[in-house]
Amino acid sequence: MILSLTVNGDHLTSTADPATPLVDVLREEFHLTGAKPVCREGFCGACMVLVDGTPAPSCLMPAALAQGCEIRTVEGLAAKGALNPIQQAFEASDAVQCGMCFPGMVVTLTHLLATMPGATRDDIRAALTGNICRCTGYERIVDATVLALATT
Repeated sequence: MILSLTVNGDHLTSTADPATPLVDVLREEFHLTGAKPVCREGFCGACMVLVDGTPAPSCLMPAALAQGCEIRTVEGLAAKGALNPIQQAFEASDAVQCGMCFPGMVVTLTHLLATMPGATRDDIRAALTGNICRCTGYERIVDATVLALATT
């Protein structure tokens, strides 16, 4: 079976088994390695992508279910090479340490900015519930998101 997927605005095809997790198709066939298959159980957030604009753990989504959806990965968030506001704020605030969780957090927080432009620090923390970072105390990540909210 050939899967037809729309990823970051590009129409791509895959010959993967339809039950293959989307994260594996993204990484292995499309060479989009931003989504990280860390827990493979959907609780760490490292593989988060936007599916029709909503954050979803790509480790839990069979690739066949992504057909007909608009998939946006962290690589697709920068417009014409310019970082989006969250990416810019993460860089300016030095919010990332090891980088394993960062793509999923950027995806999640990009969605937050788009849907809740008046988000509070508590809203930011609540949005990050599904994203685990083992390196930081989250405060620089929250600070970076506040900075992004102020600049948008």
